[in-house]
Amino acid sequence: MSTFRIAINALALTLAATAAAAQTPPATPPPKPKPCTAPEHRQFDFWIGDWQVRDPAGKAVGENRIVALHGGCVLLETWSGAGGFTGSSVNGYDADRKQWHQTWMDNSGGVLQIDGRFADGRMTLTGDATGEKPGETVRNRITWTPLPDGRVRQLWESSSDGGKTWTTAFDGLYSRK
Repeated sequence: MSTFRIAINALALTLAATAAAAQTPPATPPPKPKPCTAPEHRQFDFWIGDWQVRDPAGKAVGENRIVALHGGCVLLETWSGAGGFTGSSVNGYDADRKQWHQTWMDNSGGVLQIDGRFADGRMTLTGDATGEKPGETVRNRITWTPLPDGRVRQLWESSSDGGKTWTTAFDGLYSRK
């Protein structure tokens, strides 16, 4: 057989193999899990809704709306207080750190960043902020407790002595509108 004929046969075999490979469908990659579907991402869903908020004496102190965004990965809070105080928070479960995070910002320029977990039937987030006195650090602890009747209690406590003693900053009872 001539060298030319061998080269032609080799080329034909290469083209046939290439054509066959092109017709073979690629393997289907496994489906990606949907983000934010783990049970941890649903732990704060009890807070979703439109709420009327009252203090322990029953006085209306504001309204709050919590909505799920971005496929349930984020909870957005929009607060409107009876005295004109407004604010918003973004909340989400950080799977890498295995904890919840909230960033709050309001119309007084206030910013609060808190982290924590859902345990014992309630969500508790804590974080430090700058106090009113120079060099003062205030520890904040906010607990949301779903109640059997569908209401939610939010208790915000603060401590200026590193958590040895706590003072109530806000105590609100959320009732669905």
